[in-house]
Amino acid sequence: QVQLVESGGGLVQAGGSLRLSCVASARLFGVLTSDWYRQVPGKQRELVARIGDGGVTDYTDSVKGRFTISRDDAKDTLYLQMNNLNAEDTGFYCCHKYSGVWGRHYWGQGTQVTVSS
Repeated sequence: QVQLVESGGGLVQAGGSLRLSCVASARLFGVLTSDWYRQVPGKQRELVARIGDGGVTDYTDSVKGRFTISRDDAKDTLYLQMNNLNAEDTGFYCCHKYSGVWGRHYWGQGTQVTVSS
């Protein structure tokens, strides 16, 4: 079973930046979408950013212009560059990949991002 492992979370002041990474333990084939989700206590899990297999990206409105999702296929790594962070960005961030091979979903264990105002 392929594992996804996130890193890069932490405590940052408002206006600061963080870069999250999500490394796969092995090569995943047939990945159609790679995403970052955010979970805040008491709220539904939110899709923050997505990158398709063709490289097309999409973002939730609140992070557009501040966050950038990217990937390095040679390193099996997904990134989320987060700039100009604010308190509303605080949450538990998880990476997710969907593979068209057997229709499987892969989730990381998550990393906490806390933005102090």
